[in-house]
Amino acid sequence: MTAAPIYLDHQATTPLDERVLQAMMPFLTREYGNPSSSHAYGRTAARAVRTARRHVADLIGADSEGELVFTSGATEANHLAIIGAALAVRPHGGHIVTTTIEHKAVLAACQRLLDHHGYTITHVGVDRYGHVHPADIAAALTHHTVLVSVMHASNEIGTIQQLAAITEITAPRGILLHTDAAQSAGHSLLNVSELGVDLASVSAHKLHGPKGIGGLYVRNGLHLTAQQTGGGQEHGLRAGTPNVPAIIGFGEAAHLITTRSIPPPPHTRALRDRLQHLLLTAIPGTTLNGHPHQRLPGNLSLTLPGTEATDLLNHLPGIAASTGSACNTGNPEPSHVLTAIGLTRQQARATLRLSLSHTNTQQDIDQAARLLINAAHTLTPPPTT
Repeated sequence: MTAAPIYLDHQATTPLDERVLQAMMPFLTREYGNPSSSHAYGRTAARAVRTARRHVADLIGADSEGELVFTSGATEANHLAIIGAALAVRPHGGHIVTTTIEHKAVLAACQRLLDHHGYTITHVGVDRYGHVHPADIAAALTHHTVLVSVMHASNEIGTIQQLAAITEITAPRGILLHTDAAQSAGHSLLNVSELGVDLASVSAHKLHGPKGIGGLYVRNGLHLTAQQTGGGQEHGLRAGTPNVPAIIGFGEAAHLITTRSIPPPPHTRALRDRLQHLLLTAIPGTTLNGHPHQRLPGNLSLTLPGTEATDLLNHLPGIAASTGSACNTGNPEPSHVLTAIGLTRQQARATLRLSLSHTNTQQDIDQAARLLINAAHTLTPPPTT
């Protein structure tokens, strides 16, 4: 029997924790009540949803569970945050500031405001590490700016942004600050109260929870224009019968993190650093993308000169990895994130994203390094004399 590939694509999605599945199972079978129903089945579901909401709120550092709105994932949360906040504050003709390295869901939501609601959008650039400088955000603000959206941690290069410093710029001006925190919430990096953000999008399947469930942190007192109407669920912001089993799974995944029932981030970081050292040492000319220290503990974005990353992966059936965001799969254009940090189109096409979690082992890392080094040496032409 062929061994399963070594999974190094945890920023695309993570395997479901067995304990999460066990927590979900009763709500997939015997506890099938609608939490909006007043009978015993409904009350059981409602209590479970409240507990899950509290666990996710604890994970992200919210002041209360009432500040969390469940969504189908971070993409929906991004749209609700950006469009819902912008239209609530100023229905037409305001100004949004974001960055050149945001997830496509954020860029698409901003584009919708531009195309249909007369907003103007400013995309602030980043440095070679993928950091957006708070001073550049400040310089982009105008009297019409209603919202700033800055990703907390990059889904491609892992760089973590200085959100607290940006809050010090936006808050005194009464400008809302949103962050796409889908990648950072599972690594004990996100505390919305400490960072001072007004809105934060999160996703369960990035932290060993189920797919199809996410959430939006909405600071107490902040009003949004609902994007999905027709019922009063989720504080009137997201109509529709709640996905109870997935919500329970999200809550359990969050609870496992906050109760330290899984290995902490330093475990993953140590494995990542080992893999980084092995590859940088053995493959000449390989360079690291993103900030060398201020990045996600499991992220490793490497450019391997003289290779095509897709060809490299095709020669590696024993490794499951990616060339960048899973949302870009099949797109012939180079990653907008990689070109934003200064890589050429050729360098971007030679870039590999390896992403680890606590489920990886040192044996995984050593075997993956051997496979990657052998494939790189095979595909890279020898230097000319």
